[in-house]
Amino acid sequence: MRVLLCTLPQRTHFLKMVPLAWALRTAGHEVRVASLPRLTDLITDAGLTAVPVGRDVDVERMDRPEDRAQWRRGLPKPYDLAEVGAENVDWAELTESHRAFTQWGHRLHNQPMVADLVRLAQQWRPDLVLWEPNTFAGAIAAKACGAAHGRLLFTMDVYGVTHAHIRQVNSRLVPPERDDALAEWLESYARRYGFAFTEDLVSGQFTVDQLSPSLRIGAPLHYVPMRHIPYGGRAVVPPWVWAPRSRPRVALTLGLSATDHFDGYTLNVADVLDSLADLDVEVVATIATAEQPKLPGVPDNVRVVDYVPLHALAPTCAAVVNHGGFGTLSTVARYGVPQLVLPFHFEGPLLAGKLAAQGAGLVVHSGAATGATVREQLGRLLDEPVFRERAEALRAEIEALPTPNEVAGQLVELTAKYRAD
Repeated sequence: MRVLLCTLPQRTHFLKMVPLAWALRTAGHEVRVASLPRLTDLITDAGLTAVPVGRDVDVERMDRPEDRAQWRRGLPKPYDLAEVGAENVDWAELTESHRAFTQWGHRLHNQPMVADLVRLAQQWRPDLVLWEPNTFAGAIAAKACGAAHGRLLFTMDVYGVTHAHIRQVNSRLVPPERDDALAEWLESYARRYGFAFTEDLVSGQFTVDQLSPSLRIGAPLHYVPMRHIPYGGRAVVPPWVWAPRSRPRVALTLGLSATDHFDGYTLNVADVLDSLADLDVEVVATIATAEQPKLPGVPDNVRVVDYVPLHALAPTCAAVVNHGGFGTLSTVARYGVPQLVLPFHFEGPLLAGKLAAQGAGLVVHSGAATGATVREQLGRLLDEPVFRERAEALRAEIEALPTPNEVAGQLVELTAKYRAD
């Protein structure tokens, strides 16, 4: 069958799609990946076929300062509902923030690619369209050509949880009081392209979820569990990673978003490294090149690098200190390594809380983290066996999930079920 993957031009969103894309290819299906032109090189670097659609627009320059500040604290409104709970959300405030996010987020990001994507789908006629949960253009294109379609999550399903609550509340209200800005916007495209609006435009006909049961959240939707397979793009494993070691290794990695999308780390990295200087451990700190000159000095037991493949580094570690991003936390969890999470962004606080509740790690919000607190909590991870035991239990939970190769087979059945004849 023909499979079209659709994603906004976000590196982290696309990278989470690659293992399933390759599973589909090796199963004999024809796979193409559609995004704005600026993602083309990243797609082709992954060995996949890119289809540039639309025009490149720098949407992030239009972000309001208050919105960027909110993203640094955690989930932005209205998707913070997944964290604070529906019972603690005011309906008027929720619908106002939902309308603002639809207008200044979803609409601005998707509009440049919709027309080209629909033309591509109507000409190429994919059987299945998979879209990351912000790329509603993929759902529109699927409906316009009769393809089956589903979401492929790159994080927790904060989107499905929020949209389900909005639908539920609206179903109890009389028409003048109903308010669903996202549905209204998508319905305008349904009218334009001549098909009826249905709720799967918002949440897909099914959703592929890459989190283990202990870490996921969900809505009343059709979920297809899949094991997360780490993929971070081109990678080289330096010899020191696998060379014999005389003491435990601890990794410190704070992800890419802090420097790619914001103005640097919220954590005082120098203070943290200094606090670990007299511990009998080898510290590997992955620090962006632009941030390294801010370090006044590097302790003797610390190795500072710009990048090293986490899927190669994590298995060699006794513990990993990280920012709680989906890709980082999931990769470390896959190898049964205890984690100290210092979240600062989007799903980080919520996902870190799930990890701590499962018992495989500890959490200190990056805004409250100091060298002393990191040293103290890291000491617990290294000294208390229960964290390694719970991390191993989480690893077993992850390994029990279907692989992308197994899910590729399920997608054939789902396509036959949902595709319009």
